[in-house]
Order: sequence, then structure tokens, then C-alpha cells
Amino acid sequence: MQLNLPHVVAEVSAAFAAYERALADHDNFMINALFWQRPETVRYGLADIQYGGEQIRAFRRTCPPVPKSRRLQHTVVSTFGTDFATVSTEFISMETDQVGRQMQTWAKVGPDSQPEAGLHGEWRIVAAHVSLIDKP
Repeated sequence: MQLNLPHVVAEVSAAFAAYERALADHDNFMINALFWQRPETVRYGLADIQYGGEQIRAFRRTCPPVPKSRRLQHTVVSTFGTDFATVSTEFISMETDQVGRQMQTWAKVGPDSQPEAGLHGEWRIVAAHVSLIDKP
């Protein structure tokens, strides 16, 4: 297996950037489009858990926007072959004394391209985890 092929890192980085733009813009349609819409998809949030695309969409309908002061740091994109990747990042905000940690597992999961959302690739988040710790 080849690790961190430049073109795959670029694809996943672009998909992650689209997710982050959607999160900052509170664009729930795009956020939901980037999650794999299957029962196997899991999202562990700060004080919530969703199993499957349906629960993730329901959560997004009620969740508040992220703070405008949210900034990423220490983002690491790791790819494994051409169809699997992880993205790990920290986020900080002027509105809290905590550091957030966000991990996503991305996979090419089939020809479920969603052109109505401007998505023409196949990268989808298949698992995600968000947590907070006190700032060191």
C-alpha cells in the first residue's frame, strides 16, 4: 500500500476544506452531503452520538453554528492507498478556554457522487469524532 500519494492527499485535503467551509457557513446541506449516507456511518460529537446518515442529518437540523472565531491548527491528512484517509485537526476559539479535537475517516465509497451539492468525487466521511479538552 502506498502512503500519502500526493494526488490523493490533494483530493482529501480539498474534501476536508469543503467540509470546513460548510461548517463555518453553517451549510448543513453540504455537510450532510459529505457524510456517507449509510447506517454504518458514525459521528461522536461533544455531547451527542449519531449512528447512520439519518441521525446525522437530524442532528444537523438542530445544532448551532460553530463560533466565527473557530480556527484550525495541527491538521494532519494521512492517506492509505487511493481509497482511504484520515484527517486529524485541533480547533480553537476565542469563545472558550478549551481546545477541540476533530478526527474524520474518509473513504471512497462508490459512485454516489452528488452533483447537486457540487460534489463530483466519491470521498465521504464514514466516521467522525469531536472532543474538547482544557487548554494546556
